[in-house]
Amino acid sequence: MDLVHFRMVTPPALTQQTVDLLTADGRVLNLVVVKSAAQEPVGDALECDVMRGAANGVLAGLHRLGIDRGGSIAVDDVDMMFSQRAERIEADQPRTLVHTPLWAAVEAHIRAEGTYLPSFYLFLVIAGLIGSVGIMTNSQILIVAAMVVGPEYSAITSIALGLDRGNRRRVRDGLRALTLGFLLAIVVTLGFAALARGAGFQSEAFELGLRPVSHLINTPDFFSVVVAALAGVVGIVSLTEARGSALLGVFISVTTIPAASDIAVSIAFADWHEAWGSLVQLLLNIVVLVVVGVLTLRLQRRIWRRATRRTAATSQE
Repeated sequence: MDLVHFRMVTPPALTQQTVDLLTADGRVLNLVVVKSAAQEPVGDALECDVMRGAANGVLAGLHRLGIDRGGSIAVDDVDMMFSQRAERIEADQPRTLVHTPLWAAVEAHIRAEGTYLPSFYLFLVIAGLIGSVGIMTNSQILIVAAMVVGPEYSAITSIALGLDRGNRRRVRDGLRALTLGFLLAIVVTLGFAALARGAGFQSEAFELGLRPVSHLINTPDFFSVVVAALAGVVGIVSLTEARGSALLGVFISVTTIPAASDIAVSIAFADWHEAWGSLVQLLLNIVVLVVVGVLTLRLQRRIWRRATRRTAATSQE
């Protein structure tokens, strides 16, 4: 059963209008109203459970009433509920309405991930170091590990959301975090790679020029664009539908962290052509992921809205 739980504090003057809004929708369940229960802000306390397919409309109605301005609205997922009435209501709903994403929650998740704490830069540096070891030892397993550790996709999706919503500050903060983070990762990894070269820790095959892992990273081509574009689509869809396993697949399919690692390793070993190729690969992946992210957000939102309208119109006939 796919439900969300609303907790609201409403100004007394808006409580009855809020109750009328909620009771008018048959997909709103378990409405509870407690007068004068809230202290900060002062008002009435309301709670209810809403079928996910109706949550976007309910939230929009609450915004129109101004509940978020004069009071507050909190929304949580309902992990489990036992109610035969709820099961009957859900069974009567078209599948499209049952599984419609709650867009406010999707965007809130992206905004929350687009917070650049010191750990963001630490993970980028650690991922860069792991990637450099994978390159110098020709270990594809370590390259995959570096991709999983890297947190850069959260910044990429935050930039995409900022462009979609016209939020220049979000775009600027995301670009700054990516620029500083990758620069820091490259500088630290360069120092590590230089020490490894000086001590002769690189593999014999790498020293002899047999670098299959590095070659895959520093040679951007048509397939690099295809993989980045497909990963961008999967990433946004998985965020929208909360598919964690698919999102993990995005992390291990885009060549961002490995490209940053290869820039540092190539510079340390004076392979300037490979360093340039890795830089192009890094920039190419980031740009494609951002552009595809914006387009997928807009297209997916449009498709769901159209499908919801058609389903609602059909059900009323």
